[in-house]
Order: sequence, then C-alpha cells, then structure tokens
Amino acid sequence: MDKELSRLPVGAYYCRECLLLGRVRSDEPLYYFPQEAYPSQQVLKWTGQLTEFQHKVSEGLLAAWEKRENTLVHAVTGAGKTEMIYPLVASVIDSGGAVCMASPRIDVCLELYRRLKEDFSCPISLLHGESEPYFRSPLVIATTHQLLKFYQAFDLLVVDEVDAFPYVDNPMLYHAVSQSVKKDGQTVFLTATSTDELDRKVRKGTLKRLSLPRRFHGNALIVPQKVWLANFQTYLSKNQLPPRLEKMIDQQRRTGFPLLIFASEIKRGQAFAAVLQKYFPDERVGFVASTTENRLELVEQFRQKELTILVSTTILERGVTFPCVDVFVLEANHRLFTRSALVQISGRVGRSMERPTGALYFFQDGTNQAIEKAIQEIKQMNQEAGL
Repeated sequence: MDKELSRLPVGAYYCRECLLLGRVRSDEPLYYFPQEAYPSQQVLKWTGQLTEFQHKVSEGLLAAWEKRENTLVHAVTGAGKTEMIYPLVASVIDSGGAVCMASPRIDVCLELYRRLKEDFSCPISLLHGESEPYFRSPLVIATTHQLLKFYQAFDLLVVDEVDAFPYVDNPMLYHAVSQSVKKDGQTVFLTATSTDELDRKVRKGTLKRLSLPRRFHGNALIVPQKVWLANFQTYLSKNQLPPRLEKMIDQQRRTGFPLLIFASEIKRGQAFAAVLQKYFPDERVGFVASTTENRLELVEQFRQKELTILVSTTILERGVTFPCVDVFVLEANHRLFTRSALVQISGRVGRSMERPTGALYFFQDGTNQAIEKAIQEIKQMNQEAGL
C-alpha cells in the first residue's frame, strides 16, 4: 500500500488496518498498563474426565508450558479441544498468571464464554466489537482483532480456529497475537485443519505439534455423502424446492432431529429459508449470516430447539455445537465452500455422546477439488485414528 495514502495534512501517518478500533497516529505516543500478577487461586470447577487420548495431549501441553514452547494442537472437530486445555489454563491462572483465549469468530468466542463461565470460578472478560468494555480479569476471551489492544499482557495465549477468516493469512492479526503475549509467555494454536504457515513452523522446529485424530466419544468422523442436485437456482428463482431436496428434508424432519442447512451466499440463504418455511409451515425456520442483527439470539433458539431448522452461511461452519444435529450443504461445489470450510461444516455432525452419528449431505451438480479433498481428509483422520 502507498504510504502517502495514509498521510494526514499535518504530516503524521495513521494505521488504516485497525482504523475501526480508533485512529492511531505516528505523532502520538501509545501508552499501556503493565499486567500485574493475580492472587493464587483454584479456579477449575469442571469435574469431567478426559479420555486417554485427550489426557495425552493435555499432558503434552503442560510439558510444553514448562519449557515455554509455542504449540500447535491439531485435533479433529469434536475431539474436545476446549476440555484438553483446561488443565493448562487452570495451572497458569492458579499460579497468578493471565490467560487469553482468542478466536477470529465472534460466535466461537461466545461459545467459549458460555462454557468457561460454567467451568471456571474466576472473573472472565469477553471482548468483541459489540461487547462491554474490558475489565481486569485473569481470564479473557476475545476476538483476534481485540488483541491489538494488549501489549505483552498474557502469560498464555490460546488461539482457537487459527485457519479461519479473518485471522488466516492476515499479517496485522499475526502481529496482534505476537505482541499481546509476554516475552516469557506461551502461545497455543488450536485447529482441526492446519495452515501452510503453521505446518512450515512445525517443520522448522519453532512450533511443537500435538495431534489427536479421534473424537472424545471414540466414534469416527461422519463422512459426507454426495447427492446430485441439478437446477437448484432455477427452482429457487421460482420460489420452489427441487423435488429431491424437498423429499430428503421431509424424511429428515420425520426423525425429529434438528436440521442445519448451509447456503453459499446471504441472498440465496434468505430466499431459501423463505421458500422452506412455505413448504414446511409446521417447522420453525430461522436464517443467520454475518449481517443478521439478532444472530446470537437465533443460534441460541436453535440450540434450545425453539427453532427446528436453521439456514446459515459459513458463519456457523465452526466453533458451535448443536447436539444431535443433521447437516445439509446446498451447492457444496460453490467457490465459497473451501476444503477447510467443508471439513469444519462436516464436523458439526456427530459431536454429542447421545448421538455420535448423523446425516451429512453435500448437494451439488458436479463435484470439485474442495469436496473431494474434504472427504479424503475426513477419511484419512478416521484411518489415522484406527476407525
């Protein structure tokens, strides 16, 4: 970017990348408050048990903490990554340290906040673009953009969903992560689909890798089934559902399990949800996207079964758990459904102990590389886990 485009009339420069957080000028000093130690305490309330495989990863994280080794945890969707880091997070807080759990997605942060409030007794500060202001607490949950507000503040930083937009391949957010951790601190990256950048660091030896190819309940990942569906857009433009899709939705609704349907684009998703409600008037249908103002409320309604069908863009591809859910992906061969997105979407199915199975369909009018690679990766993870 041309530096002169960021030059003010007074001669100072400002940062265009983080302008939404307030203008930062080159002629104005930046101040920060050093992080103070917290009192020693016992914060973990969670009484669950880790599986043998989860325990191995958890022990590896504690060992890496002793050496302050930055670590990548590469675990399949539904492996229980959050629970695996509980012992490490609790250990750091109990000894007076400060911990931050960050994610690129607001929905993931809200899910983490909901769970950690139940499992930890210490105050927790939640930070995102629409949240309450920061208050001092030993445990912070924040979007990766919010890390720009911290300088050498955290003893431990856990970055969840590191392959997700907008964090992946974003130099500004990489900088935010590195600057927010203390010089003698540790960063842990969590992902179900690693990135080229992280894999390169593992090969160079600057990042330790821990792997878990098995879900917490021990069952295999659900492998998507491809379903041919032609002329979807033609039917939708006439406010109709393709007969095959209508039949499969009707069959799924007879099971009584919640149905999550992914659409490629916002306008298509909105139109589809409206047609769906017309075809299935007895169902309670909702639609969510990044632009949906009451998205968080609708997601919670779906979780509480007040909504029976939820249509979503890729905004819900990761970081959310809906027990017993079935998933349909419309136009799975659309360019917006990347390999990573399809793997994450697939991971919404079969996450709960009460129903470790479920229906997972990729509707398409011609397969592509993203679909085939996603299916191949899921099968390879199952094979690695011996399932």
